[in-house]
Amino acid sequence: MSNKVLFCATVDFHFSSFHLPVLEWFKQQNWEVHVAAQGEMELPFVDKKFNIPIERSPFSRNNIEAYRQLKEIIEQNEYQIIHSHTPMGGVLARLAARGSRKKGTKVIYTAHGFHFCKGSSLLNWALYYPIEKNLSRLTDCLITINNEDYNLAVNHGFKAKQIEHVHGVGINTERYRPLALAERVFLRQQLSYDSDDFLMFYAAEFNHNKNHQLLIRSLARIKDQVPQAKLLFAGRGNLQKECRELAIQLGVGERVEFLGYRKDIDKLLPLCDIAVSGSLREGLPVNIMEAMACGLPVIATRNRGHLELVKVHENGFLCDPEQVNEMSIHMLTLAQSDVVRQRMGKRSLEYIRKYDLRQVREQLSQIYTPHMEHPVRYPNITSI
Repeated sequence: MSNKVLFCATVDFHFSSFHLPVLEWFKQQNWEVHVAAQGEMELPFVDKKFNIPIERSPFSRNNIEAYRQLKEIIEQNEYQIIHSHTPMGGVLARLAARGSRKKGTKVIYTAHGFHFCKGSSLLNWALYYPIEKNLSRLTDCLITINNEDYNLAVNHGFKAKQIEHVHGVGINTERYRPLALAERVFLRQQLSYDSDDFLMFYAAEFNHNKNHQLLIRSLARIKDQVPQAKLLFAGRGNLQKECRELAIQLGVGERVEFLGYRKDIDKLLPLCDIAVSGSLREGLPVNIMEAMACGLPVIATRNRGHLELVKVHENGFLCDPEQVNEMSIHMLTLAQSDVVRQRMGKRSLEYIRKYDLRQVREQLSQIYTPHMEHPVRYPNITSI
């Protein structure tokens, strides 16, 4: 029987954004790679892709049909490993794999940030905590990507056979890297930015959690003291119109650029002076890691993912998600000091090393390899 692995998530975009190096690694080991998720995107390194109607909301009736299809896919393909991502991908895959797991299929789940954590609502704890704790019994390896989630899983009775902490999804530090000063100035000119513009970058979907309004209000506080300050927003979402209107209302409409969905973040980040984030909740944010790999200081809100990456007064600053005054003070501090920005940028480059894609892929290969050595015990199938 050929070795097969199934990856499952809510949407296929998740794999194109975060997991292509892992899919490629399995192909390099001569494994057959399947993906099950909502969407019709073509993915490299994938032998077979299933478009199933998973929805993010746990209350969507479409998830019942997604579970049925996923169970059928798993039973028909006799996978040796199933690795699920995203909350609903993790729920449905682990439930659908119960029968196959009894025959030897190994089930892995990566928690990209539990919905229950310090500061989360009582509703999130009441809904998501018992689900994740109970499903841990159906998990051979639970992978967490920040220390808070790892400690929570270890200390709150999660019954996964193995619990690991991996440094995120990995950052390609050859793609995301600082630019030489002359190249930076030249490329700024190409995009009509002045050399003395103070550019602050945030790549995030426009939704409630990403909290763009905090950054717009903070920019408005410093607009007279730093007339060259600009906010660059890369991303789309339902709240974009509302954010445009807020920027105009606060008199910074011309200082906030809405760049839309971009595939050239690696070209834009090195042109900027700092990275910012107003996010309320993060597991381990890729946008911040990419900025650090480009040698940028970071100003971000205080949450478990940002706490993992940003060391206060070393490579950036942290503030509470509603603290416009505090955020604006940090913006002003970095805008007014090249020395502080350069010092913090160097620290970002040092701290990002352990999140390098090569390091993370090695961590994952050490997790996968023991599970790749055991055959799946299906009837009338010769052991491998």
